Amino acid sequence: MVWEEWVVWAVWAECPTRSTKISFIFCKPNLQDTSGTVLYLCRLRVDDAIPWSERNIMNHVKISAFDLPDAWFKTLSRIWNEGDVFKVGFGSEETETKKLNLSIVIEHPENRPLVSDKASCDIQYVQGYALEYLWCGEKKDETYTYGSRLNNPYGDTRFPINQIEEAIKRYVEEQNDRQVTMVIRLPEDIMKFDKQGKKSEPPCLSLIDTEILNGKMHLTCYFRSWDAYAGLPANIAGLQLFNEAFVSEINNRGNLNLQTGKLVFHSKNCHIYQRQYKLVEELLSPKTSNKKPRLAQTLRNKD
Repeated sequence: MVWEEWVVWAVWAECPTRSTKISFIFCKPNLQDTSGTVLYLCRLRVDDAIPWSERNIMNHVKISAFDLPDAWFKTLSRIWNEGDVFKVGFGSEETETKKLNLSIVIEHPENRPLVSDKASCDIQYVQGYALEYLWCGEKKDETYTYGSRLNNPYGDTRFPINQIEEAIKRYVEEQNDRQVTMVIRLPEDIMKFDKQGKKSEPPCLSLIDTEILNGKMHLTCYFRSWDAYAGLPANIAGLQLFNEAFVSEINNRGNLNLQTGKLVFHSKNCHIYQRQYKLVEELLSPKTSNKKPRLAQTLRNKD
C-alpha cells in the first residue's frame, strides 16, 4: 500500500477527538481557511488524522549543502516553511521565534565567497570575527569570547588549558586521533544568574569537535541556540577560517599536507526571530522583475 499525505478540511464540531471517524473534504492546500474549520493531515485512514498544530513537534531535519551560502539559504527556507513556533521565556531576547532542531552538512565550505551578498555581514566582518572571537583571547567590553574559553593567553587560573594549542600538538604527533574535542561551555553556565546577579549568557557555540579523515580536517560543532538569519552566516564562515588557520598551523609544525574538509553543525534550536520574519520572507520570496534575480530565486532554479 502506498501511503499518501492529503491536506483536508474538517469541521471541528464534527471531530471532538482525533479518533472520531468523520467525512473529509479533500482540497488543495492553498485554499483559504474559513471560520469554524480546522486543518488536518490524513494518511488514508481517518483514525490517523493529526491536528495541524501538532504536526511538527521538535521536528528534526537534516540539510545537505554544497557551500556556505547554500547552507544559509536552505536553513532559512526549512525553518520558514517547517519550523515550530517557540516563544522564548528566558534568554537574551524574549520573543516569538520559528525554530528547528537541525543538522547541517556542508560539503565544500572552502568555496568562495564564504558569505552571500544578501547576508547581514560581509567578509571583512567575518575575518574580524574569526580572529577576535574564535582564535584570540579576551576582547574589550566582552565578558568572554569563544576564543577566551578555547585558549589561555593571560594565565587565567579558571582556564588553565590552551585547547587550541593542545589540539595542534596532538595532531602534529598523531593524525588518527579521535579524542580532540574543544569545549567552550562550562559547568557554571547552567546557572540562571551569575555571581553578580546578572542574567546568565551561556555561549551559543558549545563545542568544536575535530577529526582527520583522508587527509582532511573535518569540524563538527554544536550550537545550543542559533540565530539563523543574522548569526549563522558569520558563524559558519568564521569557523571555516578558523579551520583553515588550524590546519595551516598543524601543517607548518608537522610538515604535513592536510586540507580542510566538511563542516557539520547540530543545533536543537536554530531559529528566526519574529522581528526578522519580513526580512526572511522577502529573501525567500523575492519580487520578480526584469532585473537580475535575487539569491533565493537563483538557488531555487538550481535545485
